[in-house]
Amino acid sequence: MTTEAATKQPMTQIEAAHTVIETITEMAQEQKPLMLRVVPEDGATFWTHYPKNDARDKFCKSRWYYHVHTPGSRDTDEHGHFHLFLHRTQLPEGLEPKVWPPQGEDARAHVTHLITLSIDTNGIPRSWFTVNRFVTNEFLYPADVMIEHLPDFNVDHTNQDDLVNRFVTAMVALYRDEIAVLLKERDMRHAELEAEFGEDAYNKKSGVEVLSQIPIDLDTKLSSLDLE
Repeated sequence: MTTEAATKQPMTQIEAAHTVIETITEMAQEQKPLMLRVVPEDGATFWTHYPKNDARDKFCKSRWYYHVHTPGSRDTDEHGHFHLFLHRTQLPEGLEPKVWPPQGEDARAHVTHLITLSIDTNGIPRSWFTVNRFVTNEFLYPADVMIEHLPDFNVDHTNQDDLVNRFVTAMVALYRDEIAVLLKERDMRHAELEAEFGEDAYNKKSGVEVLSQIPIDLDTKLSSLDLE
């Protein structure tokens, strides 16, 4: 890790707001919406991860991937969504997950799912939502752990489109408070599922994928801040 990356302070909400505005403006000026910076111009293959091996920050190992669901499996105005992750090395060493992947330490990706960012058909963020553990085969940690480490999420330095990277990092920083609420609601929903399904609460047998969700009104969010 470079000295610059190691000492960089987490983005403030005001800095995040300016970055979101800047990146969206640049995408519009280039007449290349967000999704065309992530998926092929001739369209996405359903369920495929873009990029293939995920976008991984070269310093902190936070990552994202984008994918598109088949028609009928998500809301009609959604183009696709970003799954956002922290790497386990961004959490305290030796911290035990609440729920492990079936493969244990042999799991392919040592990540914990942070949040999902849904994008509409115009390339504008439309909602945040959390998913059940089986959806991303994550190492699941409690909400309080994830909330504490929200400021550590950073994907500015992946090998993907710079505007997309910066936009995703800034969106998490801008909406930290809302994401914290969603993570707490996720854990409450998990508790309800545990009461009903026991250990199956975290796998496909529960039949529940989305655990908490809120819409995004970016104009309202930005106008609520003092950006002068």
